Amino acid sequence: MEQLTGEIKMQKLVINFKLPTMNEIIAMAKVHPLKYAQCKKKYTSVIALLARQQLKPITEYPIKIEFHWYPKNLRTDCDNLSSGKKYILDGLVKAGILKNDNYKYFSEFRDIFKVDSKNARVEVMID
Repeated sequence: MEQLTGEIKMQKLVINFKLPTMNEIIAMAKVHPLKYAQCKKKYTSVIALLARQQLKPITEYPIKIEFHWYPKNLRTDCDNLSSGKKYILDGLVKAGILKNDNYKYFSEFRDIFKVDSKNARVEVMID
């Protein structure tokens, strides 16, 4: 989407891979605390790279973010699936797209869940 003069542009980040679920994060932490730290560093860095390729830095706050979760099936609970939000927000900050991910910069988070058996992904809409 192109920005019109005087209007805020909605941006979209597409993540075409599965993020760890909360159950997977807990299992990692039980094995060894560094396992989770390594995982978080990896996913945060990859998302930061994608964000730099797909997005421009946000300059007007507060913002609304919609997370569109597209799992391959319904086997994972919604709250378990959406724990990947942590990696996404930290990646956006690391990329310089967001100034910070504390409450001052957001007016709304919204999660939407739809199954896509052929193309599992997360689409992050920033407005």
